Amino acid sequence: MFDPTRACELLVGLPDVNVLDVIDDGERLCVVIEQRTARPACTACATVAWVKDRPVVELVDLTAFGRPVVLVWRKHRWHCPNRECATGSWVGEDERIAPPRMLMTSRAGRWATRQVGKHGRAISGVAGELACDWHTINATVVAYGEVLLADPARLGTTDALGLDETLFVRRGPYHEQQWATSIVDVRKGRLLDMIEGRDVVGPCVWLDERGPVWRDQILYATLDLSSIYRKVFDTMLPAAVQVADPFHVIKLANSKLDEVRRRVQNETCGHRGRKDDPLYRARKLLTRAQERVNDTGTEKLRGLLDAGDPRGEVRMAWHAKESVRDIYAHGDHDTASAFVAQLGIDLQDASCPPEINTLGKTIVRWKTQIAAWHQAHVSNGPTEAANNLIKRVKRVAFGFANFRNYRIRALLYAGRPNWDLLDTITPH
Repeated sequence: MFDPTRACELLVGLPDVNVLDVIDDGERLCVVIEQRTARPACTACATVAWVKDRPVVELVDLTAFGRPVVLVWRKHRWHCPNRECATGSWVGEDERIAPPRMLMTSRAGRWATRQVGKHGRAISGVAGELACDWHTINATVVAYGEVLLADPARLGTTDALGLDETLFVRRGPYHEQQWATSIVDVRKGRLLDMIEGRDVVGPCVWLDERGPVWRDQILYATLDLSSIYRKVFDTMLPAAVQVADPFHVIKLANSKLDEVRRRVQNETCGHRGRKDDPLYRARKLLTRAQERVNDTGTEKLRGLLDAGDPRGEVRMAWHAKESVRDIYAHGDHDTASAFVAQLGIDLQDASCPPEINTLGKTIVRWKTQIAAWHQAHVSNGPTEAANNLIKRVKRVAFGFANFRNYRIRALLYAGRPNWDLLDTITPH
């Protein structure tokens, strides 16, 4: 290769362009290009156009030799010479170089989208690497991300759907919490979409847009003990078997046990737990699974309860918690269903602490969903895993204030889009 200009054009790697100049200003490289193109014909009258003007557009490009690069594109503004034609003038575009109204080249935009969306990098880090503004990268990621996520094959089909909420943002002087609803394919562990708010309307509208054929394939609907999401499933997926997540059921039993312990602590000692108080010392042993406590721990727990639980309320709450855990020791759905129904009644006995009475009422209210786990063997665990990925995106971004950015960034990272399509799409 003896022609240095042609060698530079090959290094630039853009189709049908002439490299006019390369300017090194000490901080970045400015590559000046123009298109090699024939004079186009007017789309209205087919008259061969004239060049009216040469507007210059600066585009952020990929780095070269460790240096930021700006692509200076000298465009052609064409004009129809036919005075009777109403077309006037137009600017030549080439989506292989850059999409219309974008501030980055196509290759740089796709690279930035992959870095931010797939690899979960901070926009500020990508912007610093390309020596451009944060808003330039964000606008590009949003533009490419929306087209990539619009792929109709991304959602696919599922037979198990889960709903859960994540905290979106805190606003105002009182830090009012605003939530978002995650819709997850719990069979494949994939985030399908995010809906602003934590109400019935948003998920119902989303499910309605999917159509009856897609909804009819859903056999199981997983949820925590949320009456809001229960109503969503009752309304939009009446034929699906609702499954209460085992983790949240046991967590509720542990929280009721802890409420009893703290109340008894205040009643017997007159203050909150201190390090030498028996019930405070027993707090971790109480919530630990019985089979995970060795003989020494069991003896210690008995001694602490004898010393700090004069009426036996904490001991009874502990047995109630272990009985709730026994729900998942059964292997048969019918046996588990009968066990749950009887347990809910037993926990409402007058001899039980009031906190355990409310636990029994909750179990009775959710007995069908709790026992359904033995039939479906699916849980809301994949939904919680998707929420963890969403929270990671939030941590990297130091929080979000714009839900559109929040949703797209989360779906690109946890929604598993087809990244092979990124090289074939163009934002509009």
